[in-house]
Amino acid sequence: GRAAGEHKCEFLDAPVTGSKSHAASGQLAFLVGGDAATLERARPVLQAMSRQVIHVGPSGSGALLKLINNYLCGVQAASLAEALALIERSGLNRDSALEILNNGAPGSPLIKALSARMTARTYEVNFALELMQKDLQYAGREAAEHSVEFRTGKAAQQLFREARQRGWEGKDFSSVAEALR
Repeated sequence: GRAAGEHKCEFLDAPVTGSKSHAASGQLAFLVGGDAATLERARPVLQAMSRQVIHVGPSGSGALLKLINNYLCGVQAASLAEALALIERSGLNRDSALEILNNGAPGSPLIKALSARMTARTYEVNFALELMQKDLQYAGREAAEHSVEFRTGKAAQQLFREARQRGWEGKDFSSVAEALR
């Protein structure tokens, strides 16, 4: 942002949340960091490509919130992988167990999508495993800078690292489940 100002330019960081299908249908959400007046001038352009444009704070705030969003997705994927391993190894009926979990309190849209990919073992890339691991690392650095312990993030990072070591790089981040199979 500072370099843009030195050149008399305006700057917004505006990462998006959503999946490939959200992008194709114009249903992404922009998480915008930067000057509010600059955002208002840019809003029509961003709105044409999304369902929502949210100002989250000064420059850098959009990128930080995107990392936090991805951190939560990564941790949920890792914990679902562990739950699925427990379901499978304990002899529970996997389909019945997942029906309960997907339709109960844990059943977020993300958990529903990930559980379908993990059980089918189809890992066409929506968001790559190695990119999720990278975002978990970056989120961990941000957490440390703000004196926040990153215990679940560290555990998730380890599981993603193991999945990469087992050859799942280049696949969807839901392939983290393969680290436990």
